[in-house]
Amino acid sequence: MIIEMRTYKTKPGRRFDFLDIFRAKSIPAHIEIGMKILGPFLAVEDPDTFFFMRGFPDPPSREPMKEKFYEGELWKRELKNLLMPMLEKYEVVVVEDAENLVHW
Repeated sequence: MIIEMRTYKTKPGRRFDFLDIFRAKSIPAHIEIGMKILGPFLAVEDPDTFFFMRGFPDPPSREPMKEKFYEGELWKRELKNLLMPMLEKYEVVVVEDAENLVHW
């Protein structure tokens, strides 16, 4: 499994607005494509930051699944215009499930 560990910092006071839309529309769209979502997790010490993980079955599936989401009508016609203006920044770290690797 390939996992994107995603950190989002919203503009001040916009975290819950972002998360309302994210939970209602973005997460179901990801799941429909076959991505796994874990979270969101709220930063305790920063009221404008949250985290979530987005999982893919294997490395070759990641780009086509992302493309299906970001080239889809929901993202292009609605979510991009609603969500992106609420963000100050986001960061993505891609990690691999250690269970599939050689054990020490």
